[in-house]
Amino acid sequence: MAKMTDSRSQFPVPRLGSGMDFKSYRDLDVWQKAMDLVIECYQITSSFPKSEIFGLTSQLQRAAVSVPANIAEGRARQHTKELVQYISIAHGSLAELETHIQIAYRLNYIDKVRLDQLMDRASSVGRMLNGLRKSLQNREQGIKYRDKEIQND
Repeated sequence: MAKMTDSRSQFPVPRLGSGMDFKSYRDLDVWQKAMDLVIECYQITSSFPKSEIFGLTSQLQRAAVSVPANIAEGRARQHTKELVQYISIAHGSLAELETHIQIAYRLNYIDKVRLDQLMDRASSVGRMLNGLRKSLQNREQGIKYRDKEIQND
């Protein structure tokens, strides 16, 4: 979920339409964990064969980068519904990343221990994305319900 204190950001706390407050996408634990996963993916691909530089290496890195990038882009949008959409896109990129990791294992570019570590981290990010998406959707539903009650009064 969101952290409220971050000395890196000097911007006022914006409000999402859902009532969820945070300063920046950088304050989201899921974005930070996704960034850590990007670094790990770059580290493991550095040992892939040079013949894969335009193949699996590039695809795996691109999918990894897409996860935090979509979280950030969604957060920059004006509406909660758009953030939820970008979180879904990030989740799709995560599934793509997991597939590339499985391919790397099947090609013996990574061992079983590394496969399990990466898949565990990817699963953790996936759970966090699901939790954030559900929280945003629930809050959005609460606002719609409250606004409907106000209109009926």
